[in-house]
Amino acid sequence: MAKKRILSGMRPTGKLHLGHYVGALENWIELQNNYDSYHLVADYHVLTTDLDTSNVYSNTIEMVIDWLAAGLDPEKSPFFRQSQIKEHTELFLIFSMLITQARLERNPTVKDQVRDLNIQNVIYGHLGYPVLQSADILLYRGDAVPVGEDQVPHIEITREIARKFNNQYGNVFPEPEPLLTKFARLPGLDGSAKMSKSLNNTILLSDDPETVKNKLRKAVTDPKKIRKNDPGRPEVCLVYTYHKKFNPEGEAEIAAGCRAGTLGCVDCKMMCTEKINSFLEPIIEKRKVLENDIKKVEEILHEGETAAKKIAVNTMEDVRSKMQLG
Repeated sequence: MAKKRILSGMRPTGKLHLGHYVGALENWIELQNNYDSYHLVADYHVLTTDLDTSNVYSNTIEMVIDWLAAGLDPEKSPFFRQSQIKEHTELFLIFSMLITQARLERNPTVKDQVRDLNIQNVIYGHLGYPVLQSADILLYRGDAVPVGEDQVPHIEITREIARKFNNQYGNVFPEPEPLLTKFARLPGLDGSAKMSKSLNNTILLSDDPETVKNKLRKAVTDPKKIRKNDPGRPEVCLVYTYHKKFNPEGEAEIAAGCRAGTLGCVDCKMMCTEKINSFLEPIIEKRKVLENDIKKVEEILHEGETAAKKIAVNTMEDVRSKMQLG
């Protein structure tokens, strides 16, 4: 029985942080053994919020290095740039005829982005980026998409578009299911709901031990735990959230010590620092090797693009045939 196919991707914004790992990359690495996986560098999607493309290529290389260093295997999971597979834009054009402006304006993710980035005038491409995302997924006839809960509305749009095309022209596309990540979000060091480079509240996968130590030293904790002996509330402390992810075997002891007032925040942060640095050490070592062999990274991208192109061309041949466009 053939493996089900998944398509997932990230916008290339440079080096990745722990939030990217926990929210997506960790899940991709696990899924690549059980699914036919394809991983997209969503470089066209960058344009929805930033028209400056001067750093897109260098950011792509940095991101792909992190993918490789964290454990994505290009033999199992080809990597490719969206901009190098022209069929993405062709299918996007067709799909844009199958959805209304009103439907796109109801998308909560776009509303959140407009608010968070303080965007005054929403461009057509930003409003329509879930349609491009649908083309990204359906071009490879993805059966499932690994996402956080905030992306589920996009998968529903993809399913609607697939259904509309199939009903109008004949069956070409599956209706993909969301594969929800287990640990969807990691809060930022400042206590924000998520890590974000724009908020400068991240720990990068490439941060050295001293950098991690300095960043965690400044991390916000329970505001009511002022002195070491004060009883704390681990459920409101973001450092405890990091312990739950990177120190699961010590989580209960950390929580008990915090509540009893026997564990101070400084010691708690130092223990968390050690666990995160232990986690990052093999990633950083692999990263150093890859940074010294950029040509190899570029070859991996080109090989992935060759594999992706074959599938994309085949899909578009079926699309044109069903639409009687030759």
